[in-house]
Amino acid sequence: PGVALPTREVFDAFDKMGAGPSSLLGSPPRDSRDELLAFLRLRPNDLEAAAISLQPAIGEVLSTLQDLPSCRLARMSGSGATCFALFASARAAAAAARALNQEMSRWWIQSTIVQ
Repeated sequence: PGVALPTREVFDAFDKMGAGPSSLLGSPPRDSRDELLAFLRLRPNDLEAAAISLQPAIGEVLSTLQDLPSCRLARMSGSGATCFALFASARAAAAAARALNQEMSRWWIQSTIVQ
């Protein structure tokens, strides 16, 4: 969202929330993309709520990404503020990037393929 978010501040906010780390562990499946996405949906970024409490724009970015056609998963990376979305295909990702570039000209947007 184009906002600064120092990692230490996010961890301090996380500690103050008292939630603790997620207890959902395990290795991600490697057999299929759908199984991997299902695995990831059950394991949120533990720092997301803390980061959003400090920079609410992150929540707006995640909501915008999740609402894009063909978005399979939208998340914040690490302790923020970078966010990303995974799409059903490279074509869908490119279309989403074009739409976002028109709507959110201040955002840095890059469509790529992760293999």
